[in-house]
Amino acid sequence: MGDDRAERATRCVLLFGGSGQVGRQLLNAMAALGKVVAPTRAEADLTDPGSLREVIARLTPAIVINCAAVTNVDQAEREPALARAVNEIAPGVMAEASRDVGAVFVHYSTDYVFDGEATEPYNEESRPNPINIYGASKLGGEQRISEAGGPHLIIRTSWVYSATGTGFVATLLRELPTKDTIRVVADQVGSPTWSYSLACATTAILRGVITRDEVALDRKDWGIYHLAGSGAGSRVEIAETLIGALSALDENAPRPRIVPISSAEFAAAAPRPHYSALSNTRAARRFGVALDPWRDELRRMLMQRSV
Repeated sequence: MGDDRAERATRCVLLFGGSGQVGRQLLNAMAALGKVVAPTRAEADLTDPGSLREVIARLTPAIVINCAAVTNVDQAEREPALARAVNEIAPGVMAEASRDVGAVFVHYSTDYVFDGEATEPYNEESRPNPINIYGASKLGGEQRISEAGGPHLIIRTSWVYSATGTGFVATLLRELPTKDTIRVVADQVGSPTWSYSLACATTAILRGVITRDEVALDRKDWGIYHLAGSGAGSRVEIAETLIGALSALDENAPRPRIVPISSAEFAAAAPRPHYSALSNTRAARRFGVALDPWRDELRRMLMQRSV
């Protein structure tokens, strides 16, 4: 037991994006695997490749995790150069520097690499065809990571949410007590993913490739994995599930009326895929890791929040 604790203490896990909703969860979850170092933006500038290389070379981590990104889809559409620098070029640089120090590189990508024309969840073999700058920049990052030629896991996820922050679920939680009606886009379907469960699933995968002496990812296991809440749901279904679950916890919880609207009515700067649900096929088959049905995950998040 003492040797295991010493091993974890000396193994470095370098985490880019530790202040984001997934990063905050990873800070806790990854502590089981080693000493977690999460540089600030000032310490590791995502638009400065030299800064990223220097941090990785200096720390010589065993695992490098990147959950930093320009995730605001409309911002990416307005600022394509920034989106490309952060979402495409930076991950490629991280992957190269990780390869050079012998680290496993873990990177989070997105369901928005797909065009939304499917009628069933996309698996890892589905052909990407992004329809906005955000999706294109994230796909470019995937390609650069693969070209770097080092051990890597690219984890595509979908519609990540937390109880706090600026995301769809967090915004709903703030608005429900104050509004009689809520307008919700009805023609977009994804796989809602709780940030906590995503972090736990990632940790479980990495724990499976750690031996006493090294982090060893077999070459056949390199590549893309989908990790998202199981199943598919629209934003209207998320809102309905959220209201129902809150009412089950508190019979006096507000129940505002949901007004479904179209993506066209919402008039966002960037187009969104109408269907981008993900199938967790490969991670479940190789590592025995999959997230629970998204409705169960959402209810679990609310119960944890209410404790």
